[in-house]
Amino acid sequence: MTELIAVAVITVLAVISPGADFAMVVRNSYLYGRTTGLFAAAGVGAGVLVHVTYTMLGVGLLIASSTALFTAIKLAGAAYLVYVGIRTIRARADLAVDLTAEPGLTPLGALRTGFLTNVLNPKTTLFVVSTFTQVVGPDTPVWQQAGYGLFMSLAHVAWFSAVALFFSTTALRDRMLKAQKALNRAIGSVLVGLGVTLGLAR
Repeated sequence: MTELIAVAVITVLAVISPGADFAMVVRNSYLYGRTTGLFAAAGVGAGVLVHVTYTMLGVGLLIASSTALFTAIKLAGAAYLVYVGIRTIRARADLAVDLTAEPGLTPLGALRTGFLTNVLNPKTTLFVVSTFTQVVGPDTPVWQQAGYGLFMSLAHVAWFSAVALFFSTTALRDRMLKAQKALNRAIGSVLVGLGVTLGLAR
């Protein structure tokens, strides 16, 4: 249960923290409509599964080969959460979203854009690795790890689908961006707290 709660909290915070995926989905939804935004959200979720797959394989090998190395990476992951939290708190209130008009984006093109944006996003890589090194232990079954990964992917799809629905309406988009500063501070504070707690835990 502790593992599940940790995965859920870290994943939700990682998902709603503004970044490349957020900007891309906002842009596609704003310019091309809800359907395009929803396909982009599905692409983001598919990209997360790539990160989860190689992370599961790597973490499993670390546990089997070197407990000390795994512990060192776990502490580095906790430090990274603190670092991201501090950067989130200090981030600018406005999120730069490129709204330059281009020819219409097909559903497949939107799916591909979402997938590539996430797969090539180092933020997602580090969040997935950090999460797994914090919660996965020698006794965590593979099916449970896969469940964590599936949850991460579905959480991304759900959040960015909501973003697509929300930002396809101009007035709502403007309101949410105005509240970004308060959201950054809240997310950052929780991430710092989680990083310190998980880093000190045995």
